[in-house]
Amino acid sequence: MNTPSQPETTRRGLIRAASATVAAGAALGALPTARADSSRKSAAEGRLKQSVCRWCYNKIPLDELCSAAKRMGLVGIDLLGPNDFETVKKHGLVCTMVSSHPLQDGLADPKFHDKCLQMMNAAIEATAKEGWKNVICFSGNRRGIDDKVGMDNCVKALKEITPVAEKAGIVLNMELLNSKVNHADYMCDNTKWGVELVKRVGSNNFKLLYDIYHMQIMEGDVIRTIEKDHAAFGHYHTGGNPGRHEIDETQELNYKAIAKAIADVKDDVFFAHEFIPVRDPLTSLAEAVELCIV
Repeated sequence: MNTPSQPETTRRGLIRAASATVAAGAALGALPTARADSSRKSAAEGRLKQSVCRWCYNKIPLDELCSAAKRMGLVGIDLLGPNDFETVKKHGLVCTMVSSHPLQDGLADPKFHDKCLQMMNAAIEATAKEGWKNVICFSGNRRGIDDKVGMDNCVKALKEITPVAEKAGIVLNMELLNSKVNHADYMCDNTKWGVELVKRVGSNNFKLLYDIYHMQIMEGDVIRTIEKDHAAFGHYHTGGNPGRHEIDETQELNYKAIAKAIADVKDDVFFAHEFIPVRDPLTSLAEAVELCIV
């Protein structure tokens, strides 16, 4: 699915940064190599419930991505809408994070509240119908709004929608994004602000999506933050920094240690890969999955 409410639309600049030379046919052709390596472990062997974000692999048909994900032991696909649910279910997977409203036009600005709440309501209904768990939401950009006022605005909107989520058994997850490199002017760009928002909303059905790549750019200290604030985190995203590419030796984060830190706090959350591969996509994904098995 590719609608204006989807993160793949709002993140189109990141998608364009991926290697234009990697064709879907080449990606699919590399899949047997990953399968043929009998020494490669399955994510199902680890403590983390790993998944993968759809928008990073848009050149690969969703049906093929689901097949690959299933073989790697992933539990689902992140950031989809209802039009894609049947494809995911066909492979015995779940949508680990359901999309709702646009990233830039979020809850910090009251002029977007009606639209956001309408789209969040629809996403909650669709997610609950499948018996799944997570719906994403965003603070949106500041647009000159003070961060304290923006938090007040977010609290007001979330106080309206969280009772709906509670009744449906859905967790709303506001994503932490960097405003330094990728999402200039985004308000929920640091853990302290996000955790305070979670406290003020005061519902177990509202948490943060802790994006490791984004928070490495804004504040670092990833493992200590996870250990300290994990109760406020309902979901995790990966990505190598700098560049948001493979989570391997080409970047600065130690994902094996980060994965262990998340597994050790024993939260029942999903750990979704959200990096833009610059090499063979499915090989890179399989390598990332194996790296994060703890």
